[in-house]
Amino acid sequence: MTVAALGADRFALPAADRDRLARRLARAVRRARARGEALAAVTVAVGADVDPAAVAFASRQGGEPLFAFEQPDRDATALATLGCVRELTGSGPGRFAEVARAWRELAAEADADAPDGPPGSGPVAVGGFAFADTGSTAPHWAAFPPASLHVPEVALHRRGGRTRLTVCALATPDDTPEDLLAAVERRLATLRQAPLPLLDPSPAGRVRVASTMPPEHYEAAVARAVERIRAEELSKIVLARQVEVHAPAPHDVAAIHGILRDGFPGCFVFAVARGDASFIAASPELLMRRDGLRVSTLGLAGSTRRSADPSVDGHLGEQLLRSEKDREEHAIVVRRIERALRPHAVWVTAAPEPVVVQIANIQHLATPIRAQLAEPVSAIELAGALHPTPAVGGEPLAVAAPLIPALEGLDRGWYAGPVGWVDANEDGEFCVALRSALVEGRLARCFAGVGVVADSDPAAELAETEVKLQALLPVLAV
Repeated sequence: MTVAALGADRFALPAADRDRLARRLARAVRRARARGEALAAVTVAVGADVDPAAVAFASRQGGEPLFAFEQPDRDATALATLGCVRELTGSGPGRFAEVARAWRELAAEADADAPDGPPGSGPVAVGGFAFADTGSTAPHWAAFPPASLHVPEVALHRRGGRTRLTVCALATPDDTPEDLLAAVERRLATLRQAPLPLLDPSPAGRVRVASTMPPEHYEAAVARAVERIRAEELSKIVLARQVEVHAPAPHDVAAIHGILRDGFPGCFVFAVARGDASFIAASPELLMRRDGLRVSTLGLAGSTRRSADPSVDGHLGEQLLRSEKDREEHAIVVRRIERALRPHAVWVTAAPEPVVVQIANIQHLATPIRAQLAEPVSAIELAGALHPTPAVGGEPLAVAAPLIPALEGLDRGWYAGPVGWVDANEDGEFCVALRSALVEGRLARCFAGVGVVADSDPAAELAETEVKLQALLPVLAV
């Protein structure tokens, strides 16, 4: 790989890489005429100062797909993409396997560079999955199917001090190599880097924040769930609520993304923009990460608030560690994750005791879990094996699944579903879409949930959702 030139054309392909892509496009067109379609890609290094998310937001055209996914505290890791040359979709119980198979077939035949960087630094598929197998029937989730990964036109991947640019083209039987190359060059010519915009702290007009259901409805739902748990129908269920933020002007998703990544550098901060809608989050929860045969995940359940007073903050964390209610809620999650990974692994190991993980406004009980795969299993299929963990669903899931929508009275859509990416080696990572909001114009729908167990108190659980909503409400309700 070579470094693209700096200046106005800093994202233009150097001559050698342009020629390499042209040859690949010619081969892709020949394969497409025999097989229907073929993917060609080239990856080049770009300047270390390139901010993937900033480039994506500054270069987005109209309502084209945009994906930004970063965890600043983890070696400044970021992946941002634009456009879509191929969408991979699925629905129903087999949706993860369906999408994994489609990506495997497309990636296996792709004419691309052999990866010389970390996972995610070549051709990728990005997107997510709804919480429920059948997705959502609500109109506001229309751009977010039950399973939807996009193979982007342009992807920028950063890890540490290196940033790589990958461009992809999908050849079909009617294409010519010359037309495909010209399209790639036109797309690269639109890329520009500009700082993420600042959020206007005092827009004209008033912001209105309202629960879609009265708080009393949520407390009643928790109370009914506790009755079911005490009757031994199930041991845990997660119930969420939705709060709407009506702003006087359209929400600025780029500015919000910048604030979230600055305020929550240890979280997975993402934006999935499709058309006029954007799904955004600062999620603390890793569903899974696959790097070769190594799998990492995190049991995350049980939480309490933060305090500006260090001594009080430490005391709250110690109380969380000693809470029987929170420890049992947490243990249910860890046991299920271990059970889900064992059929695929040589070994699975979890830390013997949970630790307290602190982020900006909340503390959680967390248990790191690692596994060694017995044979390669796609990151997508691993995500499907783990989703939904009891941290967002319930235990047993078969009992909890129909109860969740009945008690919540809302359509989760992609809330609490897996969002992330997979590369051509089928390595990848997905987080759980928590502390999230669906933004469209002046309206933002924010989601937060809690785990309900036998000792849950409805008023306390309602208060916990308020704490979790503070990840996004202060930004959206400026």
